[in-house]
Order: sequence, then C-alpha cells, then structure tokens
Amino acid sequence: MSEAGPEGLLDPSVVATVQGEPFSDLPRDLYIPPDALEVFLEAFEGPLDLLLYLIRRQNLDILDIPIAEITRQYMQYVDLMKDLRLELAAEYLVMAAMLAEIKSRMLLPRPPAAASDEDPDPRAELVRRLREYEQFKAAGQGLDELPRVARDIFPGTAACPALRPARRLPSVDLGELLSAFSEVLERAAMYSHHQIQREALSVRERMSETLERLEGERFMALNALLRPEEGRAGVVVTFLAILELLKAALVELVQAEPFAPLYLRSGDVMPQAGPQ
Repeated sequence: MSEAGPEGLLDPSVVATVQGEPFSDLPRDLYIPPDALEVFLEAFEGPLDLLLYLIRRQNLDILDIPIAEITRQYMQYVDLMKDLRLELAAEYLVMAAMLAEIKSRMLLPRPPAAASDEDPDPRAELVRRLREYEQFKAAGQGLDELPRVARDIFPGTAACPALRPARRLPSVDLGELLSAFSEVLERAAMYSHHQIQREALSVRERMSETLERLEGERFMALNALLRPEEGRAGVVVTFLAILELLKAALVELVQAEPFAPLYLRSGDVMPQAGPQ
C-alpha cells in the first residue's frame, strides 16, 4: 500500500510502493483477496500512535489536548486514504468519529446544573487510552532493544575435527615385574601341599632353555615361562634367568596396555606393536 511519511505528505497518484519504487497502476492480472491487505503507515501502527505523534510533534500537554486542532490534523491523514480501500482503515475512521464526538461535546453548551467540578472531561477517556498506549509502546521499544539471538547475538559453532588417539604403550618398570612374580608365587603356593625332592636347577641352563623357547615364538607370555607346577624353586630359578636375560639385553619385556599381561620377546627381533 502507499505510505504516509511523518508529515503526512503523500502523492495520491501512487497506489503502491515496492522496494522504494512507486507504482501508479496496479497490475491487471493481480488478484488480492479482500482480507489479505492491511494499511501500514511508515511511522504509525494505529490511530493512537498517530494521535500520540501529533501531540508530541507540537509539544502539547497530553492532559490538555486541543481537540479542534488535533482533529483537523488527524482528518488530514484520513483524507489521504480516501483513494484507498476505506474498509481497511476502519480503526482510523472510528478514532475520527470519537474525536468529532469529543469536539461536539466540548462545543455544545451545558446546563448550569451540569457545569460543576465533578462533571467529567470529555477528553478523559481519550487521555487515558493515549497514556496507556504510550506506556506499552515504551515497554515494547525497551524489549526490542534487548539483544536478540539471530539478530544481535549469533551462537558460535565449530565442528570438531576427527581425531584418532594415538595408542601409547606403557613403560614396564621393575614394579610391574615384581607384581607379576608375586602373583605367580601365590599360585605356586597352592601346589605346595607336598614336597618333592628334585635336583638343583641351574640359572644358566634355564636361560638357555628360555632363549630356545623364544626362538620359535614372536611373543611369549611371562606366565607361560613361570610355571607354578615346578614349585617355588623352579619359579625362582626361571625368574632369575629372565632377570639375567633382561640385564644382558637378550630379551625384551613388553606390555600392550596398563595392567595387561606381560610378554617376552627375543632381543634380536625388530621392534613391533605389542600383542593384541
């Protein structure tokens, strides 16, 4: 629809403005449903907004409105819409009738009995509505000035790149080795219900046996070398043999992850990933 500026200046020949370009004729093939249009004024959202603008523009007291002058200026804006569909400006026409009624009531003489201080001012209801509208308009402007998501505030988002955590093999210390040795000793104690005399075992001989067993195996579990069925003496000799081999760097002790089983491999094998 055509728009009126703050001063009410409007070219009657312009029937519509699209993106700032005025049009004097509507397209012949344009169909507009009767209930699809509304009258939008550039600076006014309704008759109360128009009245409030006229009052504030002239620095008038809202409690002492000169009805005759305000009505004259208001009707100038209504006359500008005569070439438009008047049914769409019904609210403005209702307000014009209300102003005319107030003006007539103030012009008509009143009987002396009615001219008292308690006689209500015909403008009182209009003043009440204007002050109430002004309060709501100020509250709406305050809300509109608050930061709004997607208008003033834009939440930041960032896609996390796909990360593949590197698997780091834990370092095996002497404590892990002693803990494994202690567990084997506890299991070996379960076989100590009887004593069997055996020949003395040689640490060097057990070292050779361990190296021979590791030659055909890539990895060998420590528990497979420390066999509880050999008894405490056999486990101790095997453990000492493993310590000597580790000291001489002939074997390596590896572990796939924390608290995982310990494995032995021959020291001349190229470093590879631990057992899965």
